[in-house]
Amino acid sequence: MKSIIQSLSDKQVEFVILPPIGARIPGVFQAVETNDRLHAAFLAAMQRFRGEIYLQDGAIQEQQLTIDGRHHLPVDEESWHVLTLNEGRTCACLRIHQEPASRNFEGLPVSHSALTKCPTWGAKLRQAVESEIADARTARLHFGDVGGWAIAPSRRRTLEPLRTILAGYSLMQHLGGVAGIVTATCKHGSSQILRKLGLRPLQSHGETIPSYYDPHYHSEMEVLRFDSRRPNPKYRTWIAELGARLANAPLICSQGRADTATPYPVGSSELWHGAQFERTFSSLAS
Repeated sequence: MKSIIQSLSDKQVEFVILPPIGARIPGVFQAVETNDRLHAAFLAAMQRFRGEIYLQDGAIQEQQLTIDGRHHLPVDEESWHVLTLNEGRTCACLRIHQEPASRNFEGLPVSHSALTKCPTWGAKLRQAVESEIADARTARLHFGDVGGWAIAPSRRRTLEPLRTILAGYSLMQHLGGVAGIVTATCKHGSSQILRKLGLRPLQSHGETIPSYYDPHYHSEMEVLRFDSRRPNPKYRTWIAELGARLANAPLICSQGRADTATPYPVGSSELWHGAQFERTFSSLAS
């Protein structure tokens, strides 16, 4: 199989990783920088990009954005994010949230889905999710959810959607393994792409949890389950290749001391060393 890196010949495309605020960083990552304000700037830029994409797709309404156009969710600060930058601008993003070991069904985002209100499937959804949580604990894996997937329209007919999800698999493997669920939209073939990569429909006692319409996102949705140890074998080589690239990608940490309302001064000596990264940040701050 041709290398996914070679398949994406755009040399200006690069990854940036944002860990949860205050997170402990695995030793596999080689380009770690602790910089509260830079982390806040990248996170805000990602939220603006995600807000723009979701608004264009009709998945959210303008009133769900902050005054500066960000799609801000409290879970963002608690999550890992993989960003793809093209010439310094976010063109793809994905969020991976590792749930606390004590979190039960009510504490998960899926508990707020429209399907929970269904008299036929609400209880079955709960049972299926709780079964997944128990299985992850037995396997000594983190349980989590994946979301915040957004791709720039200009890159949807490229390998970017595939690469973003495979990079998510790579990151989860670097984190020691994650099993969990994804609430996936059926728009743009998103749920179909995830199925091809190894995700499977959620089941309750052998019954497949059906797709459903979610009025919050104005879309047909599916709840899928995943195990980062078991992707589609077809893509394991690509996941390994992306894993090596992520291990050397800029990883920007935060200890939570940043004032996110304060603009980062372009050209400051605190910027990541290297002309390419300075160009990246200059684009974000402009």
